[in-house]
Amino acid sequence: MAIRKAQPGEGEALSALCRRSKQHWGYDDSFMARCAASLSVSRTAIDEGRVFVASTATSPGKPLGMAELARLENGVIDLDKLFVDPPAIGRGVGVALFAHAVNIARQSGARRLTILADPNATAFYERLGARFLRMAPSDAIPGRELPLYELDLVSG
Repeated sequence: MAIRKAQPGEGEALSALCRRSKQHWGYDDSFMARCAASLSVSRTAIDEGRVFVASTATSPGKPLGMAELARLENGVIDLDKLFVDPPAIGRGVGVALFAHAVNIARQSGARRLTILADPNATAFYERLGARFLRMAPSDAIPGRELPLYELDLVSG
């Protein structure tokens, strides 16, 4: 597996991957429509080098998963997205993308990585050392709350 920066023109394919990954957990069409904007990978994020793609070395153009980082403030970076294409779930793609995101965040000088997690991903993030902080408002659906996690990038 290789991880690389997303290339211009990959936004729609990566957005489709995010939607497939989210829907894998059984969300209905109404829910998916309400969170469509938050699952979209922007050209700006790609151009700024904040989007990373996992693929096989033999098929670098076929994404297995993606991650996107967003700088917050005071030494905090947010793991804005981490999605794995359903056929690749359970093959280490998510772990590799998370480790890559952690390394990039540390290299940028961040002290903490925050994650507003889907409820289906809580065990994944906990297994990788993230600590539950509290429930926080969804960035996609008003009135919905999601688990907010953090990873200490200095000591952890």
